[in-house]
Amino acid sequence: MEEIVNLFGGFAVALSVQNVLLMIVGILLGVLIGVLPGLGGANGVAILLPLTFSMSPTSAIIMLSCIYWGALFGGAITSVLFNIPGEPWSVATTFDGHPLAVQGKASQALTAAFTSSFVGALFAVLMVTFMAPLVARFALKFGPPEFFAVQLLTFCSFIGMSKEPPVKTLLAMMLGFALAAVGLDSVTGTLRMTFGSENLLKGFDFLIAVIGLFGIGEILLSMEEGLNFNGQKARITFKDVLSTWAELPRYWVTSLRSCLIGCWMGITPGGATPASFMSYGLAQRFSKDPDGFGKGKIEGVVAPETAAHAAGTSALLPMLTLGIPGSPTAAVLLGGLLIWGLQPGPLLFTEQKDFVWGLIASMYLGNIAGLLVVLTTVPWWAAILRVPFSIIGPVIVVICAVGAYTVHSKLFDVGLMLGFGVMGYVFKKLKYPLAPLVLALVLGDMAESSFRQSMLISGGSLGIFWANGLSGSIATLALLMLVWPLLSSLWTARKPAAS
Repeated sequence: MEEIVNLFGGFAVALSVQNVLLMIVGILLGVLIGVLPGLGGANGVAILLPLTFSMSPTSAIIMLSCIYWGALFGGAITSVLFNIPGEPWSVATTFDGHPLAVQGKASQALTAAFTSSFVGALFAVLMVTFMAPLVARFALKFGPPEFFAVQLLTFCSFIGMSKEPPVKTLLAMMLGFALAAVGLDSVTGTLRMTFGSENLLKGFDFLIAVIGLFGIGEILLSMEEGLNFNGQKARITFKDVLSTWAELPRYWVTSLRSCLIGCWMGITPGGATPASFMSYGLAQRFSKDPDGFGKGKIEGVVAPETAAHAAGTSALLPMLTLGIPGSPTAAVLLGGLLIWGLQPGPLLFTEQKDFVWGLIASMYLGNIAGLLVVLTTVPWWAAILRVPFSIIGPVIVVICAVGAYTVHSKLFDVGLMLGFGVMGYVFKKLKYPLAPLVLALVLGDMAESSFRQSMLISGGSLGIFWANGLSGSIATLALLMLVWPLLSSLWTARKPAAS
């Protein structure tokens, strides 16, 4: 009851005229940031953070958090319409979202994506509201072995549940690990595979790789096909929304599972990107029609979008209660709290009740506003599809180049993006999956650090991953997922023999 009373007090704070206007402005800016490839929620929040220094901390955090919600929504628009992920966590949405758009079902795909995003975020906000003390105690138990076990589970799930041949998935993932190893070794401080280039000291940036692999790679394929853009017109009507909403309850199990995965990955923290990949893989594995994934299934849009929003929202919980950011954007918001003179932690809930509960209330309101905004403004973005590809193609290349340049303000990154674009084109021509490469590139460095820290703690013994029930159960599940294709083939071969 105390939490409910505090939440109503938070709504009183969040529903002031000033905060409602800031909420709407934040959502619109966030959608724009999410649509533009390479900018990203964390970069957008960091760029706009100085604008909030003259505001009260409550108004500032409401606006910045709504920019984050808008970026989460906006990433789905370019993923579905252009097959270009506006955000890293939107990569998995392209697998079925864009094929649906090609089939003339862009409105259904977008409605499903936005609604699933809303559901995932709402689930996470409810968890933040009522389970903060329990979740905070749980997150405190995580050390290097637990972090590596979670990351191993993500990798093994993708190998074991991918529709692609396991060998191709594994080879693509190995290349991603090799690319992730470039740069400064975080444990020993030595340089690896930089070949004397100062630009490679920090390795390959994930956003630049994603822009090149998906954006430029898709443009090159479209050029080869005769400059015919594969997108379709998209206009979300009230009838489309109602028909899609009537279909979505069929996937309630997928949605619930994705909410749980997203909250898990957001709190631990694993992040929205691996959460979306893992949810997509599990949805495919447990689907009655796994072969339909990648060809245009609504379920393939529901799973990653629900998980990404649940992870992105729940990442704020350890930031508020423990001062541990669960995502890059949460880290930027953590810096904002310190600048505003607020110390994250358990005392924040008692000393700054208006601030904390105003933020939580704005999560509810911001997600409702975000859903309404994206459903009504998609035609503005979809209108771009009416422009001939000979015009829109170069514009997309320029946007990708600007997005790559803004990451570190280096022309070298633009060239790197083009190189990854050629790689993406070659992968698609040879029918190798890009998603495992991207997953390994973003998580490889973190997984390596967690593994090596665990080895230092244990003196080189792998038994540390089974030293307690938490890491042991996760590691065992990861190995089970790795050998799942073999177990499935043995079971399939056994049934005809038995009959």
